[in-house]
Amino acid sequence: MDGRQADQVNGERCRRRFHSHSDALASVSTRLNVVARYLTTFAWVALCAPGLAAAQAPNATGEAWRIVAMPQSSIVFARDGSVLGEIGTQWRSSVPLRTMPRYLPQAFVAVEDHRFYEHDGVDLIGVAGAVKDMVRGQMRGASTITQQLVGNMHPDLVDRRDMSPLRKLREQSAAREMERHYSKEQILEAYLNFIPFGRRYYGVDAAARYYFGKPAARLTLSEAATLASMPKGPALYDPIKNPARVTARRNLVLGLMAQQGYITAQQAQAARAESLVTAPPATLLQAPYFMDVVRTQMDRQGLSLGMSGLRVFTTLDPALQRSAAEALASVTAEFEKRPKYRHPTMAKHVKGTSGYLQGAVVAMEPFSGEVRALIGGRDYVESAFNRAVNGMRQPGSSFKPFVYATAVEHGMMPNAIVADTAIAIPLPNKTIYKPKNSDGEFKGLLSLRDALAFSRNPVAVQLGLSLQMDTVIALAHRLGIDSPIAPFPSSAIGASVVQPLDLVAAYATFANLGTKVDPRFVLRVEDGNGRIVWQPPQQAWEQVMQPAVAFIVRDMLRDVVERGTATVVRQTLPDSIPVAGKTGTTDNNTDVWFVGMTPEIVTGVWLGFDKPTRIADAAVGGTLAAPIFARTVQALYVDRPSAPWLAPEGVVPVLFDRSTGSPARAETPLESLYTEYFLEGMEPEPLRTLRRALRSAAVAIQ
Repeated sequence: MDGRQADQVNGERCRRRFHSHSDALASVSTRLNVVARYLTTFAWVALCAPGLAAAQAPNATGEAWRIVAMPQSSIVFARDGSVLGEIGTQWRSSVPLRTMPRYLPQAFVAVEDHRFYEHDGVDLIGVAGAVKDMVRGQMRGASTITQQLVGNMHPDLVDRRDMSPLRKLREQSAAREMERHYSKEQILEAYLNFIPFGRRYYGVDAAARYYFGKPAARLTLSEAATLASMPKGPALYDPIKNPARVTARRNLVLGLMAQQGYITAQQAQAARAESLVTAPPATLLQAPYFMDVVRTQMDRQGLSLGMSGLRVFTTLDPALQRSAAEALASVTAEFEKRPKYRHPTMAKHVKGTSGYLQGAVVAMEPFSGEVRALIGGRDYVESAFNRAVNGMRQPGSSFKPFVYATAVEHGMMPNAIVADTAIAIPLPNKTIYKPKNSDGEFKGLLSLRDALAFSRNPVAVQLGLSLQMDTVIALAHRLGIDSPIAPFPSSAIGASVVQPLDLVAAYATFANLGTKVDPRFVLRVEDGNGRIVWQPPQQAWEQVMQPAVAFIVRDMLRDVVERGTATVVRQTLPDSIPVAGKTGTTDNNTDVWFVGMTPEIVTGVWLGFDKPTRIADAAVGGTLAAPIFARTVQALYVDRPSAPWLAPEGVVPVLFDRSTGSPARAETPLESLYTEYFLEGMEPEPLRTLRRALRSAAVAIQ
């Protein structure tokens, strides 16, 4: 190497050393500038007046040192006491410090602010240590629990994302002022109830319930240390997503607790040996449509569930709700797989849209009106529109029981003969209305019972006209249908729209023998102390139909299931469970229904498209809606029998011969025998004369 080359090499070395020293100097300078800022802040905090705590940012909502009321979510419970869900933007349930195990707050103090009980809101030793570490290039915070509470509780006044000395000054000054007004216990309690734990859960009680399936009062030492690991970064230290990382930090917390004398070394060792076991993912019942109804009803009562920490006890039956959801999902999915099905399916559709086959299910206890299950659509995320309570659709033949009930009220008994025949009805608009049957046929003369069982349209229309449609409409409204019903002949077979919830409530009148019930969703609302703040008023249900009339119509509806348009129900429900109901299919197979009842429940099912469209040729109430009813109701009878249906006073049973339509004789074959029911005084002669004679004889004996 010659001299010139040696000079070049040495020069390059000098330049590298110069730049290295320059970078180091710049780094030191940067650290010194940061240190200077902290020292300046430190000095200001030490000297400034308490009034700085009230320094407010624009649009401030309060003083930064005040502990304000925390929004608490309301917990909604199902009928059996299981948690249905929470309502609120922040899922929080505040609990007193005294109800927590002692080691729970101690764990947070140990890891977040071990001089909490010594400082006045600002840890001057901690600040000095942070400055020292900063000089060494090790950045760390020095915020106390009080400072964290100030920043989290008043983000409009103290924005913790702001790293400037002015923000730090405002936060520290407010922390000192907070300590002047509140005890350490009050501050610690507020902190533990306020801080976020990820996944919309705030405060130790909500976090304990979510991550460990228990309230904060029942946390173990190991679980308490796990929660104390999270404030540093709730997403980073999520026990479900990052168990190894959280376990390591939990063990650190346990070590700190032992060092600071909160627990013994043996307790720390035992807690470290425990595996981190979180609760299974929250299995909250999927009933968002039901929850929406609860929220709406409570808003109308002036109860803000999203802020007030109430406990709402509802009528929902978890087993029945799950059964309804599974039945709707499985039957519709099976139907969409049929070879000739041409519409978008739930499995293959434009995500975020709801243009596939929709459905609604409502199950109601007939004697109280308590709603046991409610589904308003197949996917709440894609469509929150609640078809069960807000949908208005044509009921088709499921409206016919109101026509037949009017007929029975007016003295027509189930054995009365009617004509299923072609008819032509002139309308005021000068058109001719010609009702047809779905099978395109006419059966001729039928009993009233058979006409309902096999859903013959011309019969229902003729009954409506002979009884006058205004009379039929009045009865439907009396039983609970609130929507307007047009006084047209076609309304007798369900041309006027109804709400599914109303239709089910009206059917409950047949199930409970004549009493009108209003749908109920909420049993009571309690505050955090268990005090009842609202419950529905006690109602004296109104008798709107004679029990004998309701019984006879219900018995006629049993034939719909046993041998009529809904025999598919018996493929799922055994003969030991009494079932009655009515199918409904509108023109062009646009809406399909089945509303049915057992002694314990009334359940309605609707299916269709949000934009009325022909579903398919095979889509009728008996093949599509009725199976959903049967699979839903099946859940009620897994471990209990059904009660029987008993005839009330005023009903006369008579053995009849189905083949002749007349009272049975000694020679009537067993397979032709069935029991027909009559209103007292309407039974066939000579039975009526015989009953009168017996009654007279009984009076004479007395």
